[in-house]
Amino acid sequence: MIINSKDNRGSNTALLYQRDRIKIISKRSYTPTLQSDPLKTTRDILHVTGKVINDEILDIFVCHFPSRREGIKRTRPDRIRCAELLRQKTDSLFRIRKKANIIIMGDFNDYPNDISLSESLGAHSIKSRVSDENLYNMFYHRLGDKNTGSYKYKGKWNFIDQFIISGNLLNLISKISIKGKEAHVYSEPFLLHDDNKKYGGQKPFRTYSGFKYLGGYSDHLPIYMDLIIKD
Repeated sequence: MIINSKDNRGSNTALLYQRDRIKIISKRSYTPTLQSDPLKTTRDILHVTGKVINDEILDIFVCHFPSRREGIKRTRPDRIRCAELLRQKTDSLFRIRKKANIIIMGDFNDYPNDISLSESLGAHSIKSRVSDENLYNMFYHRLGDKNTGSYKYKGKWNFIDQFIISGNLLNLISKISIKGKEAHVYSEPFLLHDDNKKYGGQKPFRTYSGFKYLGGYSDHLPIYMDLIIKD
């Protein structure tokens, strides 16, 4: 399932799902208005609502926030604007669903403790007190892990690809929950190659470096978590 955004580079957000595990009820897309330039475009936020095999409702948001290419400070308002729009949509779900099951995922081009995610979206650490009506970032508490992340920049690993979930999914007695309350980075050797001499170590094996074809997969590593669905 894919939506066609007005992003000037032609990239879009999409959701791959198993039809025997979830029945799609609705699909929507939300177009952020960016603060830095009203005419500037970015990827739409994809919102899919579905019914899983135990008849519970699951809301999934797929995001790709604006990049930092033009500078962190200059582009920060754009990511904040996307986060504010996303928070409006999740607040609506919290109002209409007693125990909302929400998963937000994607490339946020910000870290879990940046303003867009920690304040504008209001995504807390899973180590904090959990409430059904709040959002929690599955990687917030791992910011101090120096040797892991989904993305490597100037020799340092960090998390710009994240899962953000509603508190109900952290309750192990819920009909849908996150296995072990954990999310992971998939970092098998075939997804990595040696970094250059300046930084050392390894980094994601990307497809292109500029116009040079390298033959890899992505400059990001995949992230994953397992859902437990009870009858």
